[in-house]
Amino acid sequence: MNNKSKIKINQDFFKTWSCEMSYVLGFVVADGCVIKRKNGIDSYVFNITSKDKGILEKIKKALKSEHNIGIKYNSLGMLYSQMQICNREICKDLIKLGIEPRKTYNLKPIEVPKKYFSDFTRGFFDGDGSAYIYNVNNTPQIKSSFVCASLPFLEDFNKKLCKTLNISEKSIHENIDKTGKRIARYDIHFYIDDSEKLAEFMYDDNSTLHLDRKKEIFDRWKSIKRRHYKKENYPSKIGWNPNPKVTA
Repeated sequence: MNNKSKIKINQDFFKTWSCEMSYVLGFVVADGCVIKRKNGIDSYVFNITSKDKGILEKIKKALKSEHNIGIKYNSLGMLYSQMQICNREICKDLIKLGIEPRKTYNLKPIEVPKKYFSDFTRGFFDGDGSAYIYNVNNTPQIKSSFVCASLPFLEDFNKKLCKTLNISEKSIHENIDKTGKRIARYDIHFYIDDSEKLAEFMYDDNSTLHLDRKKEIFDRWKSIKRRHYKKENYPSKIGWNPNPKVTA
């Protein structure tokens, strides 16, 4: 593969830390991969995938890329959008940052400068995070989560994020499918106040790179007026049966 791709892209994008670069790197941790091709010793391709084509359009713009955004179907027949980039320089930079081939279960902790950790967190959340509002005893609640197949990465991320938010470190839970079989995915959860702190950390006036539908959940939560419960007896987490803990 030639060092320069025939399709235009800023191939130096991952060489220098920035808000945009950190966000995209976080998103890649969740929904991207570097694949080593069989037709060359030093031949790689970079894929980034999402159910939301709009966020790929934003990432494409950040990369100054002219690559097409195509479609693919997963093993369950669900439709996804995908951008595939054949650029050796970008792939080598991603590998240096920790995005190695077959990273899904083997991802190691990634060292992100403190200045850009909020952008990285937001990117990871947009790829492998979730948030939703529900009711317990007619009282609104909010829950946000991160999920990852690599336990070493999530353990490190959990410690760094909770320390940054000045909250207690979260327990890591192992996912179990409907048959009771354990699957290689782990998650951490944030409720009520901690979810608010997470949202405040991830979003600011400059965070143009974000998934709109997820940000809107936190925005909607701000507009919900709670009932008369005081913080100390607010019925948080009632009704949840979390998966088994991996860590205390």
